[in-house]
This record gives sequence, C-alpha cells and structure tokens, in this order.
Amino acid sequence: MSTRAPAKPFDAASMSTSVKVFAFATLCVGMFIALLDIQIVSASLRDIGGGLSAGTDETAWVQTSYLIAEIIVIPLSGWLSRVFSTRWLFCASAVGFTLASLLCGAAWNIQSMIVFRALQGFLGGSMIPLVFTSAFMFFSGKQRVIAASTIGAIASLAPTLGPVVGGWITDISSWHWLFYINLVPGVFVAVVVPMLVRIDEPDLRLIKGADYLSMLLMAVFLGCLEYTLEEGPRWNWFSDSTILATAWISGLAGLAFVSRSLMVANPVVDLRALKERNFALGCFFSFVTGIGLFATIYLTPLFLGRVRGYSALDIGLAVFSTGLFQLAAIPLYAFFANRVDLRWLMMVGLGLFAVSMWDFSPLTHDWGGKELMLPQALRGMAQQFAVPPTVTLTLGALAPARLKQASGLFNLMRNLGGAIGIAACATILNDRTNLHFNRLAEHLNSTNEALNQWMATVGSNFAALGQSGSEGTTASLQQLWQLAYREAQTQSYADTFLVIMVCFIIATALVPLMHKVKPPPAAAASPDAH
Repeated sequence: MSTRAPAKPFDAASMSTSVKVFAFATLCVGMFIALLDIQIVSASLRDIGGGLSAGTDETAWVQTSYLIAEIIVIPLSGWLSRVFSTRWLFCASAVGFTLASLLCGAAWNIQSMIVFRALQGFLGGSMIPLVFTSAFMFFSGKQRVIAASTIGAIASLAPTLGPVVGGWITDISSWHWLFYINLVPGVFVAVVVPMLVRIDEPDLRLIKGADYLSMLLMAVFLGCLEYTLEEGPRWNWFSDSTILATAWISGLAGLAFVSRSLMVANPVVDLRALKERNFALGCFFSFVTGIGLFATIYLTPLFLGRVRGYSALDIGLAVFSTGLFQLAAIPLYAFFANRVDLRWLMMVGLGLFAVSMWDFSPLTHDWGGKELMLPQALRGMAQQFAVPPTVTLTLGALAPARLKQASGLFNLMRNLGGAIGIAACATILNDRTNLHFNRLAEHLNSTNEALNQWMATVGSNFAALGQSGSEGTTASLQQLWQLAYREAQTQSYADTFLVIMVCFIIATALVPLMHKVKPPPAAAASPDAH
C-alpha cells in the first residue's frame, strides 16, 4: 500500500451506475452480517451454554463480549479508514470477522467462545460505519436517498432478524452454524471489496502523529460503560463493588476523553461536529432509535420465552412479522422520500414507533404471534420511516472530509442507545415485577372468597391424585405463586414498553428543530482531507 496522499479527489461519475450499485451492495452484505451477529445468539444462548457446559452468567458474555468490542472499534473506524483506506480496512474487517466466526463455531469451552466473540466484534465492527460513508461518496441526489433508505433498512432489519435466523438455525441444525453461515458472505466481501471500492487512498503517515492517549481513554470509557450496562441489572447495580468500580472508571475516562478530544487539533473522534444542530439532533435520534430497536428485540423474545415458554424457533417465528412489514414499507418510503420533506417522514416514523409501543402495552400472559402481529407490524413500518431519514438528515449535508469521523460517532450513538436501553429495561423489569407481585400478594389472603374457592378446587384435584391434605395445600400455594409471578412479569413488560413509548414521543416532538439539508456535490472535497 502506498503512503502517498491521492493526487485528486474521488470522482464517482467515473464509475458506471451498475458498478457502483454492485460495490455498494457488497459493502451492505458486510454490514448486514456484522449487525446480524449482535442478536443472532440471543435466542440460542441456552443451547450454546449447554453445548459448552457453561452457566447462565457465563453464557451471557457470549453476547456481551461482542458488544463491548464492537462499540470500541466503531468510533475508531474513521481514523482507521484514513490510515488504511476504506478499501483495505473493509477487506481486513471482513477477513478478520470471517476467521473469528470460524473460531467461534469451533470453540471448545465458554472461555474460548468469549474471546473469539470479542475478536469477531472488534474485527468486524468497522464494516458498519464504513458503509455509511461509502454510500455518500458513491451517490448523490435521488440515488443518495435510495442508498440511505437501504442502509437504514439494514441497520434496523438485521438486528430484528437476528433472533429469527438464530432460532431457526439452532432448531434445524446446531448452534455452531450460527457462526459458520458467515463464512461464504465473509469471503465474498473480502474478495470483491478490494476490486471495486477505491474511493480513497491510504495514508500511513497518520500513524506517527496519532493521538493514542485518546484512543486508550475512549476504549476504557466505552468498554467499562458497556460492562456496567450489561452486568448492572444482574448484580443490582452499585451495590456490587465491581459494577461501582467500572462505573467510576468509565466516568473518569469519559471526562478525560471528551476534554482531550476538544483540545487536540486532530482528534480521533470529532466531537466538535456536535456543535451543528442537525448532527447533534441526528445523534440523539440515532440514540433513541437504538433504544427502540435493541430494547424491543430484547423484550419480545424474553417475554415469549419466560412467560409463554416458547422455544428458540417459536420465538423467531413470532417476531418475524416485524421484518416482513419493514421490507414491505421500503418501496412506500422510497416513493415518498423524493417527494416529501424527510423531516416529516421521520416524524411519521418516530411517532408510529411510539404508537406501536402503546399497542404492546395491553399485553397479557396469553399473547403470542397472533396478538403481537399488529404492534410488530407498526414497529416494522416505523423502523423504515424513522432510520433512513435520520441517516440522510444527519450525514447528508456533511462534506466528505468530515463524513468518516462523523459516521463513527453517529453509529456509536445507536449502539449506546441499544446498550443503555437494554440495561434500563432489565432494571425496570426487575423492579416493576417485584412491585406488581407485592401488590397482587396483598389481595391474595383468606378474605378473598374467589381465592378460597380456587384453593379448594385445586386442593381437591391434588387430593384426587392421592396426595395428603398438607401436600395438596403446599402444591396449591406453589401453583398460586407461579400464577401471581407470571402476572407480575406480564405487567412489568407492559410498563417497560410504555417507557420506550415516552422516549419516542420526546424524539418526535424535537424533529421540527432539524434543518432541511441540501447535500453537497458528490466530490466537493477529498475524502482524506485533514
């Protein structure tokens, strides 16, 4: 690789439309598999734990290690692409992701699986933001709107399909194939990208003057933050000394990172871009959509597994409607995107997401795929109308020179929203379940005539099975506890969906503050200017 700066800016007009579309589609394949793997294990953690003889707490790290590694590398992708070029960084990410996937499938114990999943997230994470920057370099005008729509669809559809694909693969084969399915698309991306994606040149001179202290501070800040968010609900937050320590370390490292990034001339992450209203609001909307995307993907399978007792495949089939309705909404969005102000389309998407959360709130313990159809359909359409315009309005007006670092920060906010959203939902579920259970228990006493009749009926049923009176009473009380706990859990899920609804109502109200953007010329400046 040459270390010379490019002689002239990338000229998208020099490429035929068919070549640009094929190159962009190849990049999207890489982004899709990297995003899919965030959630592909979520419905199969029990199978993975059983296969590797691991407990529940250890198995949870199969997902946590991937998220921590990915969230660290995403904001670094802008600087890395300037050093190695988009072409070679994407190729290296695809190769590393593919090899790590192979290692995950061959893991021999839970410790090796956690290490390989961290490698998979770290090596493949750069593919996600690089697709955003490449799309804005390749396309302009109406083509850019379609490209942004495609990216937005993938960004929200891939995590949604994760539990579906994972549950289906685990059911028909084994959990090993959750990772082996990445091999063919990974090799395809690694081969094709160097041949077609030549939008910038590497500049290895940037390695010498890089702000490595900021990189270290950012890694410590994000890594400890993700650990705190993932493990906090499980260990009762700050009552655990480890969680308290990682929270303090994350906070101090974060303050140091922000201070240094605002002082140095060439920061690793361009936080100064947040001074621009559209970019700051866009990052906030990315954060909120991250809450909606990842938290609902977390809540729905959890409800179906814990309350309804669904298998991994049944869970996948029950949540599949979200993806179907999002796909169906793509042509509708594409039709309106070139005719209607994108801000109003984004308001429709965010508002529809709030409505879908409201439709989740009448949840009862017997809800399944049929009852979940309408709220999931609304959520699928909402995702398509909320994410793509956010991408275009936030990144579409930025000069190519700023796109790389801005895209990393924009994508980081979505993943942070997901991490914080899941942690908050887990805490709400725990606290509200205890509250609802205690409230239900207050009414389950000897003065409750309906309860007395139910206890007598259930006790007689156990007596008919040959159990003594005391045994029948004990069994009846156990069954009563299970029923009360099930109802308390169900009510807590409904409460959590309402909290997410409030977040989207706030976001919807803020959309008019964004400016209508006019995209700059496709090649107005060198993508590597700095």
